[in-house]
Amino acid sequence: MSINPMSQQLILYADDGYLSHQVRLVLLEKEIDFIELDIRHDEVHFEDLADINPYNTLPVILHRDLVLYQNMVIFEYLEERYYHHKLLPDTPVERAIYRQLLWRIEQDWLQMADILLKHSDTLDVKQAEVTRQKLSNSLITLSPLFAHRPFFLSDTFGLCDCVLASMLWRLELMQIQLPSHLCRPLLYYMNRIFQRQSFQRSILN
Repeated sequence: MSINPMSQQLILYADDGYLSHQVRLVLLEKEIDFIELDIRHDEVHFEDLADINPYNTLPVILHRDLVLYQNMVIFEYLEERYYHHKLLPDTPVERAIYRQLLWRIEQDWLQMADILLKHSDTLDVKQAEVTRQKLSNSLITLSPLFAHRPFFLSDTFGLCDCVLASMLWRLELMQIQLPSHLCRPLLYYMNRIFQRQSFQRSILN
């Protein structure tokens, strides 16, 4: 597939990782038209990923002459440019609180997921065992939070749910099995999110 980097259409360079999954889910939830290039399969017509992203990481978004390669920056851009299907609250105070929740999810859970989702060639087995137990305990402890509202501390689906869902979908890959008698609210939440049409479409085959 030949893609013009100055195309008016938004282009997503992605893989099967949870960070790419986050962005893909946001795009689908906001019903934004985009072209996705999966670097595992699609021919990318640039000399190297480093030509568009000096950090050589995924995902990357190209929109006209704009290149974005950090998820929170991507989220903010999409939210500000595409007003429909908002994923952040309306007021400045609510948005600040919500952004802090996003930061806490990253600090408390995603950093541990990063360790557990490393390729087996670079995975530190002992570190992974400790991290797996810590992440499991944290999810069990905070499971009651998911009992009070239909989405993560919110009555509406938002960015926190996009970020969480991509991680929770990979619990089995991280060798984490949550006890149903202790995590019923979280498991119900996961089931609701995973059944959303946008989430089903966001899963790569």
